Amino acid sequence: MLQKLLDVLPLNDERRRFQRVRVNLLGRYMLADRREFPCQVVDMSPGDIAVEAPVTGEPGQRVVAYIDHLGRLEGAITRVSPTGFAMSISATPRKRDKLAAQLTWLANRHILGLPADREHERIVPRNPRSTVTMPNGTSVTCQIVDVSLSGAAIASDTAPPIGALITLGKTPGRVVRHVEGGFAIEFTRLQHPDFLEENIASP
Repeated sequence: MLQKLLDVLPLNDERRRFQRVRVNLLGRYMLADRREFPCQVVDMSPGDIAVEAPVTGEPGQRVVAYIDHLGRLEGAITRVSPTGFAMSISATPRKRDKLAAQLTWLANRHILGLPADREHERIVPRNPRSTVTMPNGTSVTCQIVDVSLSGAAIASDTAPPIGALITLGKTPGRVVRHVEGGFAIEFTRLQHPDFLEENIASP
């Protein structure tokens, strides 16, 4: 499917040939002036990517993006919209092949109803009380409803915006959705089972 679309073509032709996949991935991007902002990928192919973003650059401007599950992607802005922008992906054929495989997996995961933060078994920690450090640096107490190696559900009176970078105990993560009485986060890195409870405890 996607893997068959990896012929080496001029960039414009290449982007037209690639199959787009709707995804819901969080990340960050850096514009040419080195400012960084959070973003959410709404669809992409091995040749380009469309993101919802608070700040856009000019067409042709270089962008470096760090996207959950996909890693570092470089390219240039190809178009802007009221909600974000699209960018090309500069990559070797080998890198595009890897992206195609990752996108196929993400698409299949979506069809099977397996959100990223539910891939690992969830447990209730022995000590459910912890602290969340908000994007502005303030800390609030919270209760951990359940936790896995990849994320946690938090009960709290304060809910940061979706996409916000926060820290649960000593573990960084991003807010992926709001629920009644709290929110859910996805850790920026998969946690080691031996240190999970230690890392999510109040520092």
